[in-house]
Amino acid sequence: MRLHVTPSAVIATAALFFALGGSALAVSQATRPQPRCANGAVRGVASVTGNPSQGIANIPDQFTSNRSLFSRAFNCTGAAVQVRRISPGVYEVRFPGNAVQSAVASATNALASVQPSGDGFRVNLYVPGRNDAIEMPFVVVVM
Repeated sequence: MRLHVTPSAVIATAALFFALGGSALAVSQATRPQPRCANGAVRGVASVTGNPSQGIANIPDQFTSNRSLFSRAFNCTGAAVQVRRISPGVYEVRFPGNAVQSAVASATNALASVQPSGDGFRVNLYVPGRNDAIEMPFVVVVM
């Protein structure tokens, strides 16, 4: 049996080859992990809950990276996230080695504000509708 190659078969085979190659390239580009600490990436997350048996008001006034104080902690540099309590409803969170400039904070049933403070961020928690400090778990995300 003799195989007869037609111009349309050659074009169809070439189109199939390019279609499969292009799809493979697109998939490899889409699944490539984002470089650590890249501009525009989330560079850190700290979900500060306090020790489950003691509560958030018992966070020490010296920086600590004790894992029991966080339900989630991520620093793109690989260093441990640190937290300390300054006063009721006022905390500082640091992401060592991370030159982050921007952060947002959130808390359930509380208003949260965040400002740069030294090499970290100061988080203030308030009762909604009042200026009273409140002790609540909170989350800080840095970009």
